[in-house]
Amino acid sequence: MQKKLKLWDAIMLVMGSMIGSGIFIVSADMMRNLGSGFWLIAVWVITGVMTVAAAISYGELSALFPKAGGQYTYLKEIFGKRMGFLYGWGLFTVIQTGTIAAVAMAFGKFTAYIIPSLNDAAPIFQSGEFKITWIQILAIAVILLLTYINTRGVQSGKILQNIFTASKIIALLGLIALGFIMVDFSHMSENFSLGTDSFSNLKKDISGNFLKEGWQPISGMTLLGGIAAAMVGSVFSSVAWESVTFVSGEIDNPKRNVVKSMIYGTSAVMTLYIAVNFVYLNALDRNGIAFAINDRVAVAASQNIFGSAGTIIIALLVMVSTFGCNNGLILAGARVFQTMARDGMFFQSAVKNNKNEVPQNALWMQGVWASILCLSGQYGNLLDMISFVIVLFYMITVFGVMYLRMKQPNLERPYKTWLYPVTPIIYLVIGTCFCILLLIYKQQYTWPGFVLVLLGLPVYYFINRKKVDS
Repeated sequence: MQKKLKLWDAIMLVMGSMIGSGIFIVSADMMRNLGSGFWLIAVWVITGVMTVAAAISYGELSALFPKAGGQYTYLKEIFGKRMGFLYGWGLFTVIQTGTIAAVAMAFGKFTAYIIPSLNDAAPIFQSGEFKITWIQILAIAVILLLTYINTRGVQSGKILQNIFTASKIIALLGLIALGFIMVDFSHMSENFSLGTDSFSNLKKDISGNFLKEGWQPISGMTLLGGIAAAMVGSVFSSVAWESVTFVSGEIDNPKRNVVKSMIYGTSAVMTLYIAVNFVYLNALDRNGIAFAINDRVAVAASQNIFGSAGTIIIALLVMVSTFGCNNGLILAGARVFQTMARDGMFFQSAVKNNKNEVPQNALWMQGVWASILCLSGQYGNLLDMISFVIVLFYMITVFGVMYLRMKQPNLERPYKTWLYPVTPIIYLVIGTCFCILLLIYKQQYTWPGFVLVLLGLPVYYFINRKKVDS
């Protein structure tokens, strides 16, 4: 593969793939689970520590296996083809494509905020609860457009990625600065005065709607369950940084630049995320965050910062953010499916590059399936479904660093995990607690994505049985 991506391009891919729609939306649900500014920031810090610890650990594997396929390649090389296939299967069925679909739907919803007729239009098709709306069609159109752009070559995708990522970073920095300068009344001390002892959970009415006056103090294991539920949102907003490992084969000096891009990119994004949440806590009180209309907490905050123009400003920012995010996800994901196809684990037509030296068929397969997922129209369901599965595979990969150290201690390692074994252990401990608590308290966040991944087992055995028969 041609080495067309430099360190700056790789950092932009990491940051652009991470910053999508989540940071503008998920803090509302997080506040409903947490009830205080202290715990909101604490969960974002925990997620930040997790994310950077994972990136530092992945660096060792990216230097050992500096080729296209990234996490799929790591798992295959360390634990065998079956584990690699299950990750690749999960990536295609839900992780990468589900994220693409969720981000595209967010783009459609915020576009509808600027163009209300999209919201008001009658469904194109409806049968019972299933319906196809113009917002879904717009989301699919964005996916197909970005897929087409990326079939024109790495250079096209790279330029688009750099422009949109730089734009949203500058816009976020502006939001952070003005969020402290232009707010007439600060709610910061009020939100933090709730402290750790006032950790709260909301009561619901008969219809299942949250009551603004229904805050209840909770503690102990229920407190941990609330933290885990809140982390579903922060984790979803903080994934996809590993996409840069998918395109290692096209990065200049991958043994050095992939490691740097992951560490620099994740650290910068998590710092931005925490700062943005301080803006929310400064501009809005607890109810303002928790009960923001349609969970658009960034819109609610911007109204207090910029006045009536704030809604348009944030809607445009989210559109830029989600468009750039999906470009990075689409660019990177197809490289995994091409690598799988070379290993005989995916459709063989995905192997070929087109005249622009990019995996055109793999790109279109990914784009079509993500478009089908868009038809569900359920951003929240897609978000909930993938967070548990993503963390599970992160944990397996991070454990792979330790396993490989024990299995092949004399292997030449161009980069070694900083503060090993503390760094991978930190991730494994936090990740294990997160998954166990979700299994206990929020099972609806766990089983759909997990079942989809397990369905890959019969597919794997079917593929390998055909090889044996031949």
